[in-house]
Amino acid sequence: MSVLVLFTAVCCAAPVSNAISVFVALSAGAQGDDGGAGTGGAADIPSRMLAAYKKAVRQVDTYVPACRGMRWPILAGVAKVESNHAIGRSIAANGDIRPRIYGVILNGSGAGGNTTVFADTDGGKWDGTATGERAVGPFQFMPSTWEGVGKDASGDEKADPHNADDAALGAAVYLCGHGRDLSVRAQLKAAILQYNHSGEYVANVVGWIDQYTEAAKGTSLKGVSGKVRVVIEAALAQRGVPYSWGGGTASGKSYGTCCTDSGKSGVNIQGFDCSGLALYAYAQVGIRLPRTAAAQAGVGRRLPASLGKGFLKPGDLVFYAYAPGIDSTIYHVGIYVGGGQMVNAARPGTRVRLDAVDAMPGYAGGARLL
Repeated sequence: MSVLVLFTAVCCAAPVSNAISVFVALSAGAQGDDGGAGTGGAADIPSRMLAAYKKAVRQVDTYVPACRGMRWPILAGVAKVESNHAIGRSIAANGDIRPRIYGVILNGSGAGGNTTVFADTDGGKWDGTATGERAVGPFQFMPSTWEGVGKDASGDEKADPHNADDAALGAAVYLCGHGRDLSVRAQLKAAILQYNHSGEYVANVVGWIDQYTEAAKGTSLKGVSGKVRVVIEAALAQRGVPYSWGGGTASGKSYGTCCTDSGKSGVNIQGFDCSGLALYAYAQVGIRLPRTAAAQAGVGRRLPASLGKGFLKPGDLVFYAYAPGIDSTIYHVGIYVGGGQMVNAARPGTRVRLDAVDAMPGYAGGARLL
């Protein structure tokens, strides 16, 4: 098989099913104090919970001064997996969460995967039952663990695991241990492993941490509005999501397909390839794109490479070909955001990220759909 076909296959696979709808919109703002991860957030995190995570980052040094590298995306990653950020609950201005969040009673019944009996330790003070033990709050602390790490972050002189501020600070203290450096990947994973001794759990939390970290890196969209902004924000919000060959639908990231001619598979990865990301982003404004990059070049106003990269505007699709000028050889597509940058699902083994337009070889112009 030809080299052209081999490389084209890396980004341009047939559509797949099993879509996972995860639309996380970027919310960029002015520079501020949010634990070193930029000022952005993510729309799947209620603003009151996000405020609690950022507050905990500011306060944790008081209790664990030797801790290094604590950032709000770390707390967000844990809370996402433990309680989905308390979504569906009411979060008061003071941080109290109602109704309270309880896990299953850990009585060995097998419900919720529990097979070990945990005797009651709090008389039902935190978990609402004296018949056994169950995890509580948005970070799902065991009452016995909470007694050791619980802190009052809300100023009411009570450390309450059902309060967003208190729970987030308690989680920060617990993850920091006696002074971990959470900027070191191995120590971050060790901290999460103590939270739940499961490799699958660690991988899940770290994946969310990475996605929130990328989403928090703001980019200037000054002057960009309307449908173009919706498209760009939809794409930017996927930063940190893994590349998956054949991955991506109009609904969001999905498991990909197998396999490129070089053996790269997306079957076990939820994510996007380059054309899947473009398809998803434009679906948010009702534009249905073909599945492959080469076919996407036929939609909208074609911008030939001869016009130069300076002709690109935010929201334009950016194409790359092995024989620029011959659209059938297009092998890659990005979404231009301005300033010489594009949102890019580059290749297997990478994650969706911002790249320079010059990062890929064979610039073949663009397409303007809006």
